[in-house]
Amino acid sequence: MNAARRRGSLAGSIVLLTTAVAALAVVVTGLFAWRMIRTNAEAQERDQLSRQAEVLARTPQLASWMLDRQQRIAGPQDIQLALVRPTGDVTGPAAAVVDTARRKALLSSRDVSATSRLDGRQVLVEGVPTPTSGGLVLTEPMSAVDEATDRMRGALVLPLVLGLGGAALAGALLGRRLARPLTTAARTAHRLSGGERGLTVPTEGPTEVAELATALNTLDSALAHSENRQRDFLLSVSHEIRTPLTTARGYAEALADEVVTGDEVPEAGRILRSEIERLERFVGDLLALARLEADDFRLDITEVDLTALTAEAAAAWSARCAPHRVHFRVERPERPLTVTTDGFRIRQLIDGLAENALRVTPAGQSLVLALRADGTGALLEIRDGGPGLTEDDIKVAFERGTLSNRYRGVRPVGGGLGLAIAHRLTTRLGATITAQGKAPEGGACFTVHLPPRPGTTTPDSGSGGPYTP
Repeated sequence: MNAARRRGSLAGSIVLLTTAVAALAVVVTGLFAWRMIRTNAEAQERDQLSRQAEVLARTPQLASWMLDRQQRIAGPQDIQLALVRPTGDVTGPAAAVVDTARRKALLSSRDVSATSRLDGRQVLVEGVPTPTSGGLVLTEPMSAVDEATDRMRGALVLPLVLGLGGAALAGALLGRRLARPLTTAARTAHRLSGGERGLTVPTEGPTEVAELATALNTLDSALAHSENRQRDFLLSVSHEIRTPLTTARGYAEALADEVVTGDEVPEAGRILRSEIERLERFVGDLLALARLEADDFRLDITEVDLTALTAEAAAAWSARCAPHRVHFRVERPERPLTVTTDGFRIRQLIDGLAENALRVTPAGQSLVLALRADGTGALLEIRDGGPGLTEDDIKVAFERGTLSNRYRGVRPVGGGLGLAIAHRLTTRLGATITAQGKAPEGGACFTVHLPPRPGTTTPDSGSGGPYTP
């Protein structure tokens, strides 16, 4: 919290930023306007002085009266006049500003607009031709421009201050609008990290903020779903461990209390060994799944003859299926089929899928291990004569414990980790695994698509589709 205070709030940062930007804009605008005001003030004074000159040029009597009056009043005046006669003579208090060039311009019926000095002052000079082929010149002190500039600049200060205040107010409103949903999102994220679930962030504000709220809502749902799955998985694990432990404990107590004696002891020992082996297999599955999830999971990638590997697996599984009266069959090409992969992990994958298939295959039905080429890669299939899978089963087939919990008490099930291990293992091998609900043997079919080498893809032929003999 102290670090957050030191960093400052988003609303405060937005207000500070918008105010700073507005201040910069005001300064730049003010500097530009400050210079432009002077230019505009001078243009306005020149325009006004030019209009007065035009009026006097059209009314000779008024011009003569004004000239006579200025000649009778001693000292400089705000506006002074000079007349240029058709003969070129210049008369009047402002005659000093009419040089040769300006006189020629007026006698040629051209306007004059300039700046000059008169009586030690800088003045504006505006001249217009007269109807009598002469000219009339008016001058005005530059101080009039300064006064107009000061008035206009004084009027500029208030709008600039109001603009700066408005920017600060707008920044405050914007900061509050942006910060409110972000603050809500941050508070919700902290609550999620603390373990709360079922929280909803309103999707309001700008697009990016609304997307953040949507992402948090999605995260909340995903966390709740993941934790529910973990909880179900832990319940499943506890059930799988408790059952053999309960059986083993019962027989161990019976042996210790000499309830089981004589000829019953060997049978009790066999049951204990069976339950311990079951527990050992389940713990082994847990360790295998944990190793598959680790970042340092090791693969020994070499050239592997899948035909020979399938033959070895077939010999082992034919012997294992015989006591269960399950007909085992292998389908493999006559020629070697070689891919670059980890042969030990492929055998581990075959054994896991075959064990899962044998568990659900009743006596008298078939279990098939099939290998065939798929472009430059290969396809491995495990098909069984069991009850098969529904469309809903296929969607969750590789989730930990889902099918095991769904069919517990309905059909033979294991610890619920076998298919999850198979899926993770194929992913580690750069391969893919798919499930079909009905194989030719009547049960499920699991197909592993092996690329020619890790990191490549196999052709689409056969991927995910039903088995075709």
